Amino acid sequence: MLFKRRAALLAAAVLVLLGGTARASIVEVKVPFPFQVRGQTLPAGEYRLTNNGDGVIAILGERGTRAAMFAMTIPASGQDPAGNKPTLTFKRDETNYRLTSIWASGTDGRTVTGK
Repeated sequence: MLFKRRAALLAAAVLVLLGGTARASIVEVKVPFPFQVRGQTLPAGEYRLTNNGDGVIAILGERGTRAAMFAMTIPASGQDPAGNKPTLTFKRDETNYRLTSIWASGTDGRTVTGK
């Protein structure tokens, strides 16, 4: 299957979107700082985020990054903060960064639920 590649920079995370079907997407990211998802701290590194269209995002460490988890998401409201580019957004809580949303492009965004 052929994939489309795009890149964007936001909150110091570099993203590449490999678009498959309209219902599934894979986003490869390099996050240069530790971040939290649902209360679990993940180390800085490279990750693959997979969305099969069911609201569950699989987050898997790649290339030496040892981490794996699932996160529930809901459709995000509003527009992609980077326009039509793939984007991760984080919220800074004191000394931690928390993953808050994943945007494939435009209005195709998912908000991570829970803390």
